[in-house]
Amino acid sequence: MTRRLPIRQCLGCREHRPKGEMIRIVRGTDGTVFPDFSGKANGRGAYLCRNPECIRKAEKSRSLERALDTKLPQGLMERMTEEIMKADNYGKP
Repeated sequence: MTRRLPIRQCLGCREHRPKGEMIRIVRGTDGTVFPDFSGKANGRGAYLCRNPECIRKAEKSRSLERALDTKLPQGLMERMTEEIMKADNYGKP
């Protein structure tokens, strides 16, 4: 019996991908918004591809704010882009 992979939709490009290929953005129980690289943090979650362009699209369309039901602090998307690029080792051979 094969196990099915959970599929999630990216808020930026709207494509469906396996959950493991995406980054979960969480609004924690205390109201803070942060990327959840473990995928297990408590709170309301939304998913983005590991592509900085998808983050920009989600910011422009405000789809992340609607999904998390909160106003995002100024500069949060830039910080998240940097964290994601560091975690994924963008630009490294």
